[in-house]
Amino acid sequence: MEGDFKVEMSPLSQELTDGGKSVKVDIYRSDTSGWTLEVVDEFGNSTVWADAFDTDAAALDEAKATVRDEGIDSLIGFDS
Repeated sequence: MEGDFKVEMSPLSQELTDGGKSVKVDIYRSDTSGWTLEVVDEFGNSTVWADAFDTDAAALDEAKATVRDEGIDSLIGFDS
């Protein structure tokens, strides 16, 4: 089928926890792009980085740096 593409999930995808709060870190790519970083909170809110990463490790490093530098609350939205 035309337009179909595969999504590869990184084995580095994981849950990050800080201060008793957790977010799910999804790292994936299609066969035509770099690695995408998406963080999903407990309410299903999603934060996706606009720029792709060259490696899945770089994407995970960015997620960890965001939690470290800005706090996990910066990745948690509101319950809708």
